[in-house]
Amino acid sequence: MKLGFSINFAQRQLNLTASLKPEFMTPLRRFFLFLFLLSLPEFVLAQELYNKRSTIYGFTGISGANLRQFNEMLADRGLSPLRNRYRTYGLGYQARIHDFVLGFELSHHQSKVSEYDEFEIRYRTTRGLFNVGYSLTEEGKFQLIHYMSLGVGYLNFEMLPSNPTQNLELFLREPQEGFILRENNIQKGTQYFGDFLTEIGFQLSYDFDLPGRKEAVEVLAKVGYSFSPFEGKWQMNAMSFDNTQAGAFLRIGAGISLPDRNFFYKDASIGVSLFRGFHFNNADKLNKELIDTGYLPLDGTPSNWGLRILGETDGFLYGIDVYNSALEGPATNFQNQSLNSVRIYANGGVKFFQFKNFSFGAMGGLGYGNLRYTLSQNEKPDFPEIFEQRYFDGYLKSSGLMAKPEFLVEYGIPMTNRKLFDLVVSASAGYELAMGNYRLGELGMAQFLTGPVVGLSVGVRP
Repeated sequence: MKLGFSINFAQRQLNLTASLKPEFMTPLRRFFLFLFLLSLPEFVLAQELYNKRSTIYGFTGISGANLRQFNEMLADRGLSPLRNRYRTYGLGYQARIHDFVLGFELSHHQSKVSEYDEFEIRYRTTRGLFNVGYSLTEEGKFQLIHYMSLGVGYLNFEMLPSNPTQNLELFLREPQEGFILRENNIQKGTQYFGDFLTEIGFQLSYDFDLPGRKEAVEVLAKVGYSFSPFEGKWQMNAMSFDNTQAGAFLRIGAGISLPDRNFFYKDASIGVSLFRGFHFNNADKLNKELIDTGYLPLDGTPSNWGLRILGETDGFLYGIDVYNSALEGPATNFQNQSLNSVRIYANGGVKFFQFKNFSFGAMGGLGYGNLRYTLSQNEKPDFPEIFEQRYFDGYLKSSGLMAKPEFLVEYGIPMTNRKLFDLVVSASAGYELAMGNYRLGELGMAQFLTGPVVGLSVGVRP
């Protein structure tokens, strides 16, 4: 009806020009024809049903990076080059409307260890990338997607002993165990992410129906190439580490997909949000040890930024939280320090109440947490001197299980007339429980990780 009405309306307007002077007929006809052609796609789309799907998935893979400059330095000293392969672990979200695809991936990349005397040399990177793509197949169980990713990253390169000190008192008195180089140091906080990164590739995926459930299990594979488009952006101490962020990759993964074909009413979706958390614990136990050894304390409570992916089907909630909690500051006039913890939770829960766009629910999460303390020298020489001297920085770490019950309140705001997606604003309150000692040396730090947490998040949901 709308399409027919628009055609008749445009025709009447064109006929109306017949009564006008001849010199105005051609411009008016062109003007109305232009308006008609401009409005035609909107009227056509108004008659169609949008095919939508949202997916949450995890993945792993391999890639390779040749650190040419560093390997040349090793070769000059008669040493073997670093191993050029690194492994990838990550979490992704993807939303598809018709053939247009948007998504986000958070990935961690860990190199293989190379040994030199009593030291281990390794690097690791973290990347946060937005994906934009186009599906080359119609909505169905099989998908072939071509995509490009734009984002930012972090780099850690270290040369540390194979058997580091496990006694906190000895560590604080002699922390110079090796050297650690960091670019866009997110161990000081997620806000330090930086420098431009890109990926380009193809994704193949297939849906497997779950008996008795509307969700589908999606199995996927990705092939492509990642790189840093600006040369020299990943240079540390006069040596290029650009290739740590580059290389052809192969990744495989699996996740949960919500295809529209399984839902007559729109009672299921998966959304992604930026999460800001507030903790209320101080590093009092560690600060006492720091002060006794002559270091400055770590002041305040940890800053916390992260990612929340939350799905719902018929009132059942599920998803994943990843966030980075950090304290940092000076230790002495020539040293800096950071206390960092990454938490990853798998969540499940129920929605108790919903009225229009307002809802209330509860979730429980079980996951992994780590705790990392770094004491580093501010000024270090460039290569190759730093490789020869090598005793500058120290690093302690621990990890274990975490649990988190929480209540969640959210409000969805439709952002288009077609209600293609909602802007979702939510608030949560919960309690984190460290299910381990989380020792730094012999000092138990579980109390630092245990306590109430309040969170605010803003995101989108198809």
